[in-house]
Amino acid sequence: MTINRPARYVILSLGILIALHFLLAATHESYNSATSSALGGVWSKTTTYQDDFAVPAYPVLDDGLPPPRWTSVGGTGNSTRANATLLMLARNSDVNGAVQSIRSIEDRFNREYRYPYVFLNEEPWTEEFKKRISALTHAPIEFGVIPHDMWYQPDWIDEERATEGRKKMEDQGIIYAGSVSYRNMCRFNSGFFFKHELLAKYKWYWRIEPDVLFHCTLDFDPFVYMEEQKKVYAFTISLFEWSATIPTLWDTVKDFMNKFPESVSPDNAMGFMSENGGQDFNMCHFWSNFEIADMDFWRGDVYTKFFEFLDATGGFYYERWGDAPVHSIAASLFLPKSKIHFFNEIGYEHPPNMHCPQDDEVWKRGMCGCEQAKTHDYGPYSCQHQWDRIFR
Repeated sequence: MTINRPARYVILSLGILIALHFLLAATHESYNSATSSALGGVWSKTTTYQDDFAVPAYPVLDDGLPPPRWTSVGGTGNSTRANATLLMLARNSDVNGAVQSIRSIEDRFNREYRYPYVFLNEEPWTEEFKKRISALTHAPIEFGVIPHDMWYQPDWIDEERATEGRKKMEDQGIIYAGSVSYRNMCRFNSGFFFKHELLAKYKWYWRIEPDVLFHCTLDFDPFVYMEEQKKVYAFTISLFEWSATIPTLWDTVKDFMNKFPESVSPDNAMGFMSENGGQDFNMCHFWSNFEIADMDFWRGDVYTKFFEFLDATGGFYYERWGDAPVHSIAASLFLPKSKIHFFNEIGYEHPPNMHCPQDDEVWKRGMCGCEQAKTHDYGPYSCQHQWDRIFR
């Protein structure tokens, strides 16, 4: 059969088009996606093609972001996480330091997990603060104001005595000696933050302050670790308190233990705080500007009774009792020592002190950026030796 010239041109043109289609489909994914389903129907009436339903490693959510890296809690196998929040107490003027801290914790941990943030301030937040913080994370954020009665000096405090106490500390050159607002903060962190309405729905918190740095990337969820291992309180740095700020605190603690001996855990961590069985306080405490803890401990009957006992003396204002020694003493006395955890893996810096993992494997695994030789651990002002000895 002889094909006339026009028909040959048509067949040749069709062949070129088909060849061009397969060439573009093989080399241009977007072209292939746009045309494959339409042309597939032309070339095959009997073969059916199914979409690839394989789940990608990081499936995309409606917001275009990968899902939070949640871990199973308690071995249940469910995609879940701890009921936890990242907490910052700050002022509007702290915005630059807050930005640094949130950028650091996001980079090293929370961009993978997207735990919610709670920011607390004794004054309303500025739009500038909220805008700059909100731009740093895709995690939920709540900005709260601290109620007046949780923050300000109580009316029953003898102001003349409090003024005299501040003046005495100023003469000694003690930092924040004359600051009432610093004392407000210490008292709030000791007895009230966990009662704030924005924190009521959470069990766990990770305290983060402005101007801190996290030096190591975490390949695990500290909240889930605490929950699975049945821990209650965790720290990264321990050091000595300035004794002139708490001259009567330990005597008050001993009075409490004498009146409520049932509150003290049989397997406590007294050996961390005392060299002579509790007769004297060696000033060792956990640096509470970093802490991960179960707020149910602070909300419990024992700690509530303890805080109210301390508060009734006025020591937060007549002296300068910090939340760090108060939290540390409570955790060390009222918990079994096994419930307190040292997070060696978390490289953390709050100038002038820094914890940097000394174990090279831990340091490398965390891609830590800190200089190991400059760690606070086992330095002249560290209480790490006292912590280690109670587990020997």
